[in-house]
Amino acid sequence: MRALTVTPGVKDSLHLRDIPEPPVGGGQVLVEALAVGLCGTDSEIIDADYGEAPPGQEYLVLGHENLGRVVEAPEGSGLASGDLVVGIVRRPDPEPCKACAAGEWDMCLNGEYTEHGIKGLDGFAREQWRADPEAVVKLDAGLEDVGVLLEPTTIVAKAWEQINRIGQRAFFDPHVAVVTGAGPVGLLAALLGVQQGLEVHVFDIVKDGPKPELVRALGATYHSETLPDSGLKPNVLVECTGVTPVVLDALRCRAQDAITCLTGVSGTGKQTEVDVGALNREEVLMNGVVFGSVNANRRHYDAGAKALAAADADWLRRLISRRVPLGKFTEAFDRHTDDVKVVLDLQAKDDGGTRQP
Repeated sequence: MRALTVTPGVKDSLHLRDIPEPPVGGGQVLVEALAVGLCGTDSEIIDADYGEAPPGQEYLVLGHENLGRVVEAPEGSGLASGDLVVGIVRRPDPEPCKACAAGEWDMCLNGEYTEHGIKGLDGFAREQWRADPEAVVKLDAGLEDVGVLLEPTTIVAKAWEQINRIGQRAFFDPHVAVVTGAGPVGLLAALLGVQQGLEVHVFDIVKDGPKPELVRALGATYHSETLPDSGLKPNVLVECTGVTPVVLDALRCRAQDAITCLTGVSGTGKQTEVDVGALNREEVLMNGVVFGSVNANRRHYDAGAKALAAADADWLRRLISRRVPLGKFTEAFDRHTDDVKVVLDLQAKDDGGTRQP
């Protein structure tokens, strides 16, 4: 079968190759792949910034954002042929550590976890894959067009869960939320904020195109100015860019008792002048909380699936800018100015070209 692979550590080694069908030992559930979403993590693996092949294998199948349909599943698994499913990306470490043993593998303590398409496990950009029942999440059949958005949704589902848990430390009555970055993760963070009844503001640098319209269609407010220039003092901030000046703005511009969640991963090597004393003083005197969040566990997949099912389906479809056949994968990595989320369509004919959703 066909699979999109890289050789970890070798820059620009991405190519389509034939690989064996998934062995039965790979899991009791056989899944036909429907779609794989692409993100910055995939580009960084292609650039050889990181990525780890499965043991004894020279290549890594790419793709962690995924959607598939069950071909076969064991009795009593809660799954049946035809079910729409998403494979969970991170798997617990084999020891396991106490966090992984408790089902909190997104909080793994020793770093020995594996991740499909990223670290030690093949990804989902292949025509079929296998997993055990506990490693897949069943989706509502109505999410076939947009279910590939579940994995990025789990990231912000976890972020909002942690925000609300932290808020319970004391009196917490949030009204205004800020999301920095209007990429797919930022837009999904805004969706979940709106679903919680908050006044949501989204900040990005673009002034036109699909992103401002997608924000407004949510009933949120779009900003192309900086957070300090806006004068807003939000109760909750979800930072989704990793851009250092934007991160600093998110740390400095907030209301009393605010909670700031950092989800964007910043680059390193550049020095930025920061008055750490002033930042610390404000954080302490304002009872602020800043925390980082990455990855997700099973309950975040379940929460994300509920959020997608409750969202406007047409709005979700608009997040997917292009669907590219697997055989034309190079087109998927060509950047278009109006791209939001690009998806590899593993069911499309390769001679059909790139199609708009």
